[in-house]
Amino acid sequence: MEDINYFERIVSRPVRTTPPKSVRVKKAIGNPIVIKREVLRRSLYKFIQEFWPEYSNDDFVGNWHIEILCKELENIAHKVANNQEWEYDLIANVPPGTSKTAVVSIFFPIWCWINWHWIKFITASYAETLALESADYSRDIMRSQRFKTLFPELEIRSDKDKKGNFKIVKTVYTQSGYQSVQQGGNRFSTSVGGTLTGFHGHILIVDDPLNPNQATSEAELRNANHWVSQTLSTRKANKRTATTIMIMQRLHQNDPSGYILNNKARTVKHLCLPGEIRDYRDCVVPKELVKYYKDDLLDPKRMPWSVIERLKADLGQYGYAGQIGQKPTPPGGGMFRIDNIPIVHTFDPTQVDGQMIRYWDKAGTQGGGAYTAGVKMAKLKNGKYLILDVKRGQWSTDVRERIIKQTAQADGYETIIWIEQEPGSGGKDSAHATITNLAGFTIYKELPKGDKIYRADPFSVQVNEGNVMLLHGPWNEEYLRELEYFPFSTYKDQVDGSSGAFSKLARKKEVKVY
Repeated sequence: MEDINYFERIVSRPVRTTPPKSVRVKKAIGNPIVIKREVLRRSLYKFIQEFWPEYSNDDFVGNWHIEILCKELENIAHKVANNQEWEYDLIANVPPGTSKTAVVSIFFPIWCWINWHWIKFITASYAETLALESADYSRDIMRSQRFKTLFPELEIRSDKDKKGNFKIVKTVYTQSGYQSVQQGGNRFSTSVGGTLTGFHGHILIVDDPLNPNQATSEAELRNANHWVSQTLSTRKANKRTATTIMIMQRLHQNDPSGYILNNKARTVKHLCLPGEIRDYRDCVVPKELVKYYKDDLLDPKRMPWSVIERLKADLGQYGYAGQIGQKPTPPGGGMFRIDNIPIVHTFDPTQVDGQMIRYWDKAGTQGGGAYTAGVKMAKLKNGKYLILDVKRGQWSTDVRERIIKQTAQADGYETIIWIEQEPGSGGKDSAHATITNLAGFTIYKELPKGDKIYRADPFSVQVNEGNVMLLHGPWNEEYLRELEYFPFSTYKDQVDGSSGAFSKLARKKEVKVY
């Protein structure tokens, strides 16, 4: 690809080395190795092409997304090497099977060393074995005869040559023939969640911090996000210039990509390249890159439509949406098609068919953790359901109980209150406390059966058929966002409250007065 307009401002600057440029040019005349060394120093993409045979027996398959990714990496490396003030971290969301690990985790550190042998790297993946495998490929390339011929001055230090932590040395010759060995950078590899005590890096690389199975676990998501944001961020060798690069496919609304992108305090450059844009055109970041897609495909050679269709069948709608579409919810809103939910601006109480329900999904954490949510819903005489209000917050126990009572007083005695009782004695005591607090109101408790997805299914059917409406209010946006990403949404309290309220209205079950 000869021209990428979006990246014209990213200039691959000449590398400052000794001897000076004029001397290098003279030496290069009649010496193809010197010319090739200079070309490879200037271009990560050409470096990958040159050394691909040392990595894989398969032919190198180039594509525009690799060139763009290389330019982004080159830009970061130049800023770090030239001691420029840190501007941003890079997050790249790219489908699996597009050579992202080879580019970022295997070739990029070596390319940096042929230019700046002192750069230190920390690399991590969701499993230590994967991080070590990438490091081992890098070592194999540096040990190859091709590399020794082109860059004989660089080698791995013999007494620091382990997959998990190896160091670089550079042999320097003066004009008088004097030889000296300079200590260089290193590469420390670990797993996400692993220890980093005593290690620092100028460039920190996170390659797939989660696997698809981990993305379904709240605990795994929380641990990965904490490690990336709290542990890894403290391991910068130079706090003023060091940069973090994260490359992964999207797996969850709150996976490490989503977690960092939603943190408005973080300065991040986002590169998002779905595998196809018939369904995921809106996910491309930056938007200018849409023009490089061929037949709506990111990489027609690696991932033609025949492969895309097989992946859709193998991964399922949620896995395909995240890993290929880079949007962890299928087109149309996943389990809930939120485009089918109209927002109304008026409410006529005479159109209510029976009772109104306020269902509370309770949590007891203030300022963090899960939310408490109370969803108020009514069934109308035309057979549709109207969500009238949502109260939601991360409240301590006493604040939560006060808000629940204030909400009951505002709703009036004609609204039936349900509360979800969590399993165990703690859940029973919590439910009893709320019932006592709401003496005089109609209230019922229940111990829910089945997981949240099972309980939400009947409600989602009515949403997708266009039978659920929202009354206009400031809570609408957050409510719709949670439904859109469910069951991979960060929080599920509003869905749980909605499915609980719907189940009571749909069954018309008698309630008890306490």
